[in-house]
Amino acid sequence: MLRRLFNPRSIAVVGGGAWCGAIIEQCRKIGFDGDIWPVHPHAETLAGLPVFGSVADLPSAPDACFLGINRHASIEVMAQLSAMGAGGVVCFASGFQEAQAEDTSGADLQKQLVLAAGDMPFLGPNCYGFINYLDRVLLWPDQHGGLALDRGVAILTQSSNIAVNITMQQRALPLGVLVCTGNQAQTGMAEIGMTLLDDPRVTALGLHIEGINDIRAFEALAAKAALLQKPIVALKVGKSTQAQAATISHTASLAGGDAGAQALLDRLNIGRADDLPTFLETLKLLHHTGPLPSNRIASISCSGGEASLAADMVHDLDLELPALNPTQQTRLRTALGPMVALANPLDYHTYIWRDVAAMTAAWSAMMDPALALTFLIVDFPHKDRCDVSDWDYAVNAAIGAKQAAGGNLAMVSTLPENLPETVAANLADNGIVPLHGLREALKATEIAARLSGLKPATQSILLPTSSSNSVTRSEAQAKQALAAFGLCVPKSEQTKDPASVAEHIGYPVVLKGEGIAHKTEAGAVALGLQNRQDVEQAARKMPCNRFLIEEMIPNAVAELLIGVVKDPAHGFVLTLAAGGVLTELLADSCSLLIPASDTDVMAALNRLKIAKLLHGYRGATAADMVAVIRAVRAVQDYVIDQADGLEEIEINPLLCCPDRAVAADALLRRTP
Repeated sequence: MLRRLFNPRSIAVVGGGAWCGAIIEQCRKIGFDGDIWPVHPHAETLAGLPVFGSVADLPSAPDACFLGINRHASIEVMAQLSAMGAGGVVCFASGFQEAQAEDTSGADLQKQLVLAAGDMPFLGPNCYGFINYLDRVLLWPDQHGGLALDRGVAILTQSSNIAVNITMQQRALPLGVLVCTGNQAQTGMAEIGMTLLDDPRVTALGLHIEGINDIRAFEALAAKAALLQKPIVALKVGKSTQAQAATISHTASLAGGDAGAQALLDRLNIGRADDLPTFLETLKLLHHTGPLPSNRIASISCSGGEASLAADMVHDLDLELPALNPTQQTRLRTALGPMVALANPLDYHTYIWRDVAAMTAAWSAMMDPALALTFLIVDFPHKDRCDVSDWDYAVNAAIGAKQAAGGNLAMVSTLPENLPETVAANLADNGIVPLHGLREALKATEIAARLSGLKPATQSILLPTSSSNSVTRSEAQAKQALAAFGLCVPKSEQTKDPASVAEHIGYPVVLKGEGIAHKTEAGAVALGLQNRQDVEQAARKMPCNRFLIEEMIPNAVAELLIGVVKDPAHGFVLTLAAGGVLTELLADSCSLLIPASDTDVMAALNRLKIAKLLHGYRGATAADMVAVIRAVRAVQDYVIDQADGLEEIEINPLLCCPDRAVAADALLRRTP
């Protein structure tokens, strides 16, 4: 449906002035050889072309149309184009939903625009349009810095300025298609992405995401990417505070901000970059290599300083610099002689510089088949101030090493600006990945390694439900509700006279004051009470007159937090964390989206710093991990069954013992 819009044979440009004139000029510049039909009620020519008085006067329904007119006129012309069977529209006008804070009519006008379009697709409103470098066509009212090519990545963004900036990159990024999505009033980012992934010339997809408004559409996009084995990378911005609405618990704090977005991207197997340079470097790497088969890399440089820099940067990332194997050592020793200390990262010293044969031999010797990527660190000098001929040796040796050893080879500059675009393009033409900036290159490699083995999700995400006027249930009520779904809870009893029932529970016991949030801070928890006198004294000190008395659970190996928060933007966020009173201080957590498989839950638990405690630290007894997984599953089962009206659950702590996992405390917040 969108293919006609993105690869038109006829284009209508409705409006006048510099914006519309620029589209015609840029179409000519990029090499578009189809029909261009300017439309304006009063002008005679635009950019040298004859003008039609209205869209009704056009020779036929255009495949693509740019509306460079005001918002009210855009609605009227949108309806006319839809009625005549146009292929699609870019709506440039602003003042729709994005301006609702200043103009309350904007949202209503946006609804009118969608109704006017009917089944005809459109981008926007508040949209710059698109550039299709693969088919030499664009609807783009401005300059751009790209060139036509035959194969490349596709990038989608809501931001017109960022889109312009991306076209001006000087990193030899093979940019095939760039699309601005604007307000996504009708056509969303996921739908556009699915169309672009279908193009065999598109190698990878980049998404600059401000917000996700259709989880199901993104699930479909991820499934298509997995089917086609084409990776997706996101630059997700906008730290959401939606999941922080509940301040009563540790869970809300841990799962707030960006946790839901990260869990969603992880679930969909979409890589994530934290900044624009890394985003572009990751897409470039994926274009040339696809997802990397592992996180094992090697680094070669002619400086110990660069070798140390690479080693330190890798230390903070999920990358591995494996020790040299015997084959590498033998070949490197032959190429470099006895004076060079062999290691990974490798400082090959400068004495072989300008000796292309020796450089080729050394670099190819480092490129072992078991490595996912070999870094060759080279920074180039100022072309206008220095003699750059020496660096031709490095380029030629790199090309020779690639030809001799095969495998993935990247030439990386420590500083992004120190790899000229012409050199980067030459390297890319010879199968070598040019990467700008060591930090960005390593982070891109980490992301590319995580995307290995793209697989479609097996379960749909549980969508958030609408609710209001939620209330916090008592601890006893929360435990009772969760126990019905299989959560193990202590033997307990609610009472106004705890001393009289402690015998029935069995000493030692735990006494808790009811109706108090954050009981520990309020002095409303007493542990290990051994007799009636202990219970009476503890009760007198608590600021309440109702109590929960429970059996004391001994021999806990570790304390976990299991929490769920409803995030309206991303679903129900399941948080697993180090539990107890120091939960927020430790900040040792991992988040998933419900439903999560037992395998995913175990993987998340193993990513926690306290995983060593769970598995038996320094010979200590391990926790019953089957019971821990069962507890997480019980919480998930409750959420799936009782999602309507649910806002939050927190188990803190879950006492992980050698023979069971018991919820020592529970919070449940939902509508009555």
